[in-house]
Amino acid sequence: MTKLDLRIALVGPLPPPAGGMANQTRQLAELLAAEGATVEIVQVNRPYRPAWIGSVRGVRAVFRLVPYLWRLMCAARRAEILHVMANSGWSWHLFAAPAVLIGRLFGVSVVVNYRGGEAETFLAGAAHRVLPTLRRTQALVVPSGYLENVFARHGMASRVIANIVDLARFRPGVADQRAFGPHIVITRNLEPIYDVACAIRAFARLRETVRTATMSIAGSGPERQALETLSGQLGVGDAITFTGRLDRDAIAELYRRSDIALNPTRVDNMPNSVLEAMASGLPVVSTDVGGVPYIVEHERTGLLVPAGDDEAMARALERVSTDIDLRSRLAAAGLEEVSRYAWPRVRDQWLALYAECVAPRSRSAAGGAGGVL
Repeated sequence: MTKLDLRIALVGPLPPPAGGMANQTRQLAELLAAEGATVEIVQVNRPYRPAWIGSVRGVRAVFRLVPYLWRLMCAARRAEILHVMANSGWSWHLFAAPAVLIGRLFGVSVVVNYRGGEAETFLAGAAHRVLPTLRRTQALVVPSGYLENVFARHGMASRVIANIVDLARFRPGVADQRAFGPHIVITRNLEPIYDVACAIRAFARLRETVRTATMSIAGSGPERQALETLSGQLGVGDAITFTGRLDRDAIAELYRRSDIALNPTRVDNMPNSVLEAMASGLPVVSTDVGGVPYIVEHERTGLLVPAGDDEAMARALERVSTDIDLRSRLAAAGLEEVSRYAWPRVRDQWLALYAECVAPRSRSAAGGAGGVL
């Protein structure tokens, strides 16, 4: 295989916390480097130094933003491609938009890889600021048809390149690894938009008919104490394990010891947690929000329910818990579907896009921007 001779500055977050974008940034960097590219990560969420600055509102933004901008300018001088992992809200304004402008300043080809599940709401109020910046880039890439449609409604064309799932790490377990009774797993951070409280209420309903059901909740966040309290109030505290934050290998092992993956979120784009669960051979029950229906087909690769409806969620969990044929059918279809997200399939799309973006710059004497600093 021909090695990729390209210098890429990859701008984005890294774990911890192990969110979807952070995991994709790390994984893409590793895979591109393995292809031969020179990859320099410009991390947008580096720890505060000194650490106590993180507790001082207002000031902490300056302590993170100024070093970030300096590292970004240094990386832009060395790169041929500036690949920007972008999100909605303040993350866009503080990190993504400056990266686009600095890329333009240094004559570097800029690819914005937009991933925000809240893009529709964000663009409704900020499109007049976001779209002009995006039009300064060589390409806008989104991971789902959902976001493609969101941007199209604002007159902005995008290209869909799916998220990457590590099928070597996330793979089905064997029968003797499974827990007794249906073991349900949630791998989302404990924040309001992920609505783990609804999942706990649904689980309490499920336990009324499926007494052996257990649940593991892998994630951290500000709602943990309230969620543990809710579990106790509903009488299911002894059946739910809050594992805290786990690294990707521990998450993969947890999937292999589980029977059903539950995604209760109120806002989503293309959740990697759902794809990783499917790759691990788990049937998925998820809310039907955002881009989820673009990756989970109801009754074929998973079961979809309305957001915030714990009764519907409980019914879906009961169906998968008690109907072994349904569980097997959903798991098999999910495994087939998730093969589309393996690196060998996604790789060629990224490399073709990079080639398109770098070629025009090469033909127009790209080196001319090198003396800006």
